[in-house]
Amino acid sequence: MGSTVSVLAYDGMTAFEAGIVIEVFGLVWPDIDQPWYELKVCTETPDPIRVIGGATMSSPYGLADFAAADTVVVPSVADPRAATSPELIEALRQAHRNGARIVSICSGAFALAAAGLLDGRRATTHWRYADLLRERYPAVVVDAEPLYTDDGDILTSAGCAAGLDLALHLVRTDMGASVANAVARRLVIQPHRTGGQAQYIESPMPPEPLDDPVGRSLAWAAEHIHEPLGVADLARVAGLSQRTYLRHFVRSTGTTPSKWLTTQRIQAALAMLETSDAPVEEIATAVGFATAVTFRHHFAKALHTSPSAYRNTFRTAQSKSPSPVGTGKGLAGGGGGI
Repeated sequence: MGSTVSVLAYDGMTAFEAGIVIEVFGLVWPDIDQPWYELKVCTETPDPIRVIGGATMSSPYGLADFAAADTVVVPSVADPRAATSPELIEALRQAHRNGARIVSICSGAFALAAAGLLDGRRATTHWRYADLLRERYPAVVVDAEPLYTDDGDILTSAGCAAGLDLALHLVRTDMGASVANAVARRLVIQPHRTGGQAQYIESPMPPEPLDDPVGRSLAWAAEHIHEPLGVADLARVAGLSQRTYLRHFVRSTGTTPSKWLTTQRIQAALAMLETSDAPVEEIATAVGFATAVTFRHHFAKALHTSPSAYRNTFRTAQSKSPSPVGTGKGLAGGGGGI
């Protein structure tokens, strides 16, 4: 039999969270000629736990079994803002002392952080919780962009579905690409998803008060995002010198005008990629990039995927015919969230 895997189940969880681990590591595929993992679903106490939807479940395996496995998985936590129980913290630390591979999915990173296992390490979690993880555990190097991180004996993933990506990565690491690909085919999923979590992060432009010079310039820039814009243009609209404008801009937004404009141009392009057949070159021009090469460079840097790959992933069924690219007026406000 292959190595042992334990997964924590807790009161109030969804079946999907632990189900990812159970499906990949607990189900034996008869047509895959490979010794498989031995899985144990563990709970903190012997009492039955409630699963969302009204079901209950119980397990004969507790935290001692959880800590004794070769790979230990925390699929999520009930509340990222709540304290992790001392018993679970000790179990995680014991597993780490045993040399186990420690894995978290989604908000499970908070339990690992509470145990001190993520201090000084790069880790990810669901993008909605990234700021909270930074705030609660400043020693953790939080990266909200990847679908998962692999720091050797500590691995973390983004939202719950990204747990599938991480689970396949573990199988690939343990048994090779051909076995991982076979599991992916059985699950009818991609063996490796392109891009990162940045594709899904909701980051619309925050509203700015129009009586504020910087806010006024941002609103104007959103309406003229298709045009070549620079600091001089924004400062002129704000009625400030360039030097003064730059100082106020950084103080108000925490970034530079160039980076802000690039972000808004990419946001403006998303809706067009999702809903139109317009060529990438045409979209690049419509949102203010000088060339398609520049557009692709900044897009890949921000979202860790290409415009074409993004379109293939998020293309909606309603976009059967080309939508007019137009002048780009108001595009930054229509980019939606990712």
